[in-house]
Amino acid sequence: MTSSPAAVPYTLSRREWGYVGEFRAMASPCELLIASDEPHIADKMLEMAVTEVRRIEQKYSRFITNNYLWELNQARGQRQAIDEETLQLLSFAQQCFDLSEGLFDISAGPLMQLWRFEPNATLPAHQDIISAKALVGFERIEFNSHGLTMPAGMQLDFGGIAKEYAVDSVAYHLADRYPEISVLVNFGGDIACPIPKATPWQVGIEDPQHLDHAAKVLAISQGALATSGDTRRFIEVDGRRYGHIVDPRTGYPVVGAPRSVTVLGPNCVTAGMLATMAMLQGTSAEIFLEQQSVQYSIFR
Repeated sequence: MTSSPAAVPYTLSRREWGYVGEFRAMASPCELLIASDEPHIADKMLEMAVTEVRRIEQKYSRFITNNYLWELNQARGQRQAIDEETLQLLSFAQQCFDLSEGLFDISAGPLMQLWRFEPNATLPAHQDIISAKALVGFERIEFNSHGLTMPAGMQLDFGGIAKEYAVDSVAYHLADRYPEISVLVNFGGDIACPIPKATPWQVGIEDPQHLDHAAKVLAISQGALATSGDTRRFIEVDGRRYGHIVDPRTGYPVVGAPRSVTVLGPNCVTAGMLATMAMLQGTSAEIFLEQQSVQYSIFR
């Protein structure tokens, strides 16, 4: 076992086809499948990946006090300067909000703080949900290259974007640095592989009824996929199941959502956006994805 400069432990193991690197970040198991026989190159690639993921997590996680996102969320209505990376993420969030007609809303932080999807968690009080919902609404955010202004009390939550963004960032950084080496980046089931591989990577899609077992296997030589679902993050109260995808219009988890949605796309952020939007459609998830003309897999 080795450690990166960011002090995140990782392991690198030999396989017939190259190396697999493993570590944890963003509350997910992360791995790199590296089609190279050179251990020093594989180790360097893994170190690059761990460092980049750690940077993104430290910057945009809502669970870290005093980080960059925390500072934005503590602005109390005052205009804050933002960097180019944040501007790009906000621009993408704007696209998600517009395309989903307000369902995909990263300003839903106040609602996400109320809901706890862990053992023995209880339902938030209805009045607390109503109060939090009043603080949500991406249409009230003003931003451009010079700064960001949002109402006091509003809280940004990049949880629906950050992991997919990290996958793409790592995948394309590695592709730029090592254009001859195919690498499959897999962070908790969100995947990108920019450099084609002659013999496709075999990727399992988890069975929601049998966790850690693949219901089907996809062959991927290039591209990306993302999965959204409630198979691991949900609570049951009085016999009713509540998944972690919250509808900002009601303040409650989406009714009739699939157990999981997997979408193939040109990059991970696009696939993740469509997978989450499909979950937010509830019983109409299949209709929504058919309209997008994408390859997908749904479990109910």
